Formats: sequence, C-alpha cells, structure tokens
Amino acid sequence: MDRLTQPEVILDTRKPLAGKTILITGATAGIGLAAALALASKGAAILGVGRSEERGAQAAADLRSASPGVPIHYFTADLAAQRQVRRLGEEILQYVTAHHNGKLDVLVNNAGVFTSWYTATEDGFETVFAVNHLAPFLLTRELLPLLHAAPAARVLTVSSRSHRNTRIFWGDVMLRRFYNPLLAYKQSKLANVLFTAEFNRHLSGTTRVRAYAIDPGLVNTEIGLKNNYGVVRWVWNQRRKQGVDPSIAAKTIAMVASRPKLDPADGLYWRDCQSIAPSRYALRADESAKLWALSEGLCGLADNNSW
Repeated sequence: MDRLTQPEVILDTRKPLAGKTILITGATAGIGLAAALALASKGAAILGVGRSEERGAQAAADLRSASPGVPIHYFTADLAAQRQVRRLGEEILQYVTAHHNGKLDVLVNNAGVFTSWYTATEDGFETVFAVNHLAPFLLTRELLPLLHAAPAARVLTVSSRSHRNTRIFWGDVMLRRFYNPLLAYKQSKLANVLFTAEFNRHLSGTTRVRAYAIDPGLVNTEIGLKNNYGVVRWVWNQRRKQGVDPSIAAKTIAMVASRPKLDPADGLYWRDCQSIAPSRYALRADESAKLWALSEGLCGLADNNSW
C-alpha cells in the first residue's frame, strides 16, 4: 500500500504523543524503563536499547502490557564498544526509515555505568568516559539524519548534580595515571552537560534539533551494583535507599521530551521538571568546544564536518 492510499490516521487526544517516536538507551530497567513506561502511556512509539536481548524482550513485554497498541521495539548493543554503537545506529536508521517515516522525535541518552576500578574498552578508552559520554556523542551523530527529519526533535542526555565542583582532567582524561571512580563518574556527567551546551551552539541556525541535560537526582537504581564488589557495592546499597523511585526521576525526562513548549524556552539543564543553572564550568564555551573536538577525534569524526 503506497502512502497515497494509506488510511487516515486519527490521533487520540488522550494520547498527546501518538505519532511520535522516542528512542531511549538503558531502557531495560531503572530510569530508562520508567521513562519508557511514562512516554508510552502518552502514546509515543518506544524504541529501547539494552545490553541484554533477554532483558530487552522482558521490558518490551512490560511496555506492551502497560500500553496496549503502542509500537514497541528493542535493540541490543554494548555501548562501551564504538563498533556496536555504529552498528546500532545503522539498525535504528533502517528500522525508523521502514516503520516510522524516517523521523526520530526524541533521543534519550540515558545509559550509564559506574566502575570501582579502572577498566578499558576494546577501543582503549576508560569505560565510564566511553559509555557515559563518548557513546551518547557518537550515537547522537549517527542518528542526526533521523532527528533532522523530525519537526522539532530533542536530544536529552541524563547527567547528574555530581557534575558540579569538578572539571575535565585534560592532562589525563582517561585517568590512567590515577583512577578514582567518583572522579571518573563526575567528569563523565560534566561531559554530558558540556556536550549538551556545545550541541546547541555548534548546530545553532542549522537545525531545529535542541539538546537538554537532565538531572534525575538521587535515584534508587542498580547502577552502583553492576560490575562492582566489596565496599563500593555496600556503600551504594546504603545510599540508594535514600533515593527516589525511578518513576519519580523519569517525570522530568517525560516532561522535557513531551511538552510542546518549554518554559524557559532556552532552558539547558532540568531537574524536578524545572530549568535550573548547571555549574559555571559547564557553561564555559571554551571548555565545551575543546571537549567537542576531543570527542570527534576519539570517535573518528575529526575529518567529518557533517554535524
């Protein structure tokens, strides 16, 4: 059936996001799954990404049960490996072109890790920096054609208040000489805000796509339990008890992803459904431009001017 003979789609006003397509990484549990449930309830087609095919299938089943009739599809990829990020980008491009008119309305870069010791990815990069920053940077670039095709697409990257009171360690970004897990995590969350700010500056005047950083607050998730043992695991088990349920944190993601007009319109950093100021360092244009150039080089995009 060609496009001219397809039946007219009547949107349900009770489902304000019907017809919208939203991709969420780290969508098999925690904040990502909670955000997927919230956005699916508004009628959005949900594309999820997780490392486990089995957990992706279970998350998809949960979403279909909660929001019958809403299009759901999951992809599997390990975002620590750039070859898998690129392969994921190609799969999403093909799927969205075939099933969603080639348009991606919202990309939620939610997946993240915390490791208690230094580990390197297959690309030779420190794992936390690779997963929490380089993967969103590269995946956003890979999906930019789909985002450009949407009327007013948004890129949401989940950061943290831990981005405050830190900086980018330019002399040793990968922290190979002295690894501190908390500093690695804080640096990666700062990188999320710098990326968001530079995205809006870098593409200003050339696209309708707008980027936002999301601060979910302290949330009761398993991020500090995965790949960690001993004291780190015990500390996170104690600390996360003070955190809110993922569904509470997901409200800010759902609001920024779905509200037609945000107030303030130029808000960059969102917490508790309100726009607040990030750290002063995160707003430094010289630092964000330097990180952008470094990230392009680490992702093999240094000679690619097609942002």
